[in-house]
Amino acid sequence: MKVEIGNATLYLGDCAEVLSMIDKVDAVITDPPYGINIASKGMVGGDGKASATDYGENTWDSAIPSPEVMSLIDAAAKWRAYFGGNYFPLPPSSCWLVWDKMNTGNFADCELCWTNWPGAVRRLQWRWNGMIRQGNEERYHPTQKPLEVMKWVIELCPKSDTILDPFMGSGTTGVAAIQMGKKFIGIEREQKYFDIACKRIEQAVATPQLFEHEKPKQTQEAMF
Repeated sequence: MKVEIGNATLYLGDCAEVLSMIDKVDAVITDPPYGINIASKGMVGGDGKASATDYGENTWDSAIPSPEVMSLIDAAAKWRAYFGGNYFPLPPSSCWLVWDKMNTGNFADCELCWTNWPGAVRRLQWRWNGMIRQGNEERYHPTQKPLEVMKWVIELCPKSDTILDPFMGSGTTGVAAIQMGKKFIGIEREQKYFDIACKRIEQAVATPQLFEHEKPKQTQEAMF
């Protein structure tokens, strides 16, 4: 199924099938399954206490995408950024992006995003856990990234007019791209999250961005 919303084109289906039907884009910015089985846990966050969120039990991250699927994604764009790049066999990169979550819970302190564009290692601080987390976004997906984190990645990407996310999830990359005046193509195979992404991106298209988004704290890390 294909849905068009403003400058966004969203596909419900497996990216291995959809990627063969779409043209090459400027950049792929995505958060693939890491193969760590987070979706099978159902209750996520809150150290297993009542504050945890129940996303339901799923199997979509029981394994990383196959080499064949990753090859299709690699071929889809000149510029690429993959969250969880430390879980994949990828070429060396001078410009890893480090999201420092300023953790207050039992999750990893940082998440790593591999990129293939030139530049130094970059770090962003954005708290996404606990009572004093930044932003007031509703969380729909167990591996959902903050909107400002995805905007940060898009800002750092070399000039790109069209952004592709082949593992769209709840659509945060698409919301960020639309709010930043980009075109977006998203692919998601889970009906539940596809429907959520459609609603979020429809709202982003309908809502003009009158104010500049909050700038996260960013630092540059020397490699040596």
